[in-house]
Amino acid sequence: MSVFKGKSVLVLGGSRGIGAAIVQRFASEGAAVTFTYSGSPEAAGKVADDTGSVAVQTDSSDRESVIARVRDSGPLDVLVVNAGIVLFGDALEQDVDEVDRLFRINIHAPYYASVEAARQMSEGGRIIIIGSVNGDRMPVPGMASYAMSKSALQGMARGLARDFGPRGITINVVQPGPIDTDANPAEGPMKELMHSFMALKRHGRPEEVAGMVAWLAGPEAGFVTGAMHTIDGAFGC
Repeated sequence: MSVFKGKSVLVLGGSRGIGAAIVQRFASEGAAVTFTYSGSPEAAGKVADDTGSVAVQTDSSDRESVIARVRDSGPLDVLVVNAGIVLFGDALEQDVDEVDRLFRINIHAPYYASVEAARQMSEGGRIIIIGSVNGDRMPVPGMASYAMSKSALQGMARGLARDFGPRGITINVVQPGPIDTDANPAEGPMKELMHSFMALKRHGRPEEVAGMVAWLAGPEAGFVTGAMHTIDGAFGC
């Protein structure tokens, strides 16, 4: 397949899980893919070797590093922002510095990366942000700051869709539910609780999320922007 042959793709956060599946999907369809990683150089090296992509270390909690990475990547056809972290704990007891770091990675980085990418994108450019079903639904305690960070992406995408629309650039948010990754394994301790909220009693696969991302980046999604695309097995519907 060569849907993305000749296309330049940057994936922020591509060394593991959903990000690695996204890198694999674009590379398999002919794109020239660069992806970032933070603290997992061995995993990043393997993904790069397996896919023929380029891995570059970037700290998504640092605004200037994110902006520089996007700027130095040149005119992109597709930007995918997958880098993100989760923070659990009672809101009354959470470390405020950790909450600020969560916001820098989960909110600030997607915003600044999207704006910087749009500066050089041509008409037809695609920006795709990986959010979470928790931006819509939060059935358990201890995740208020995380849910807030994912809800913020919704307003960001709606607003930037207006700003970028006259130039033919689309921006969308993909909102996964439980996906089988190192961070949330299908056989992990939360399995039964999460599946109890779902119509489909299983974790999703990273490749399924990558498929939705690829569709949004492809030619059939040119009229789709400012929208949330949930892929969650009907989590708490």
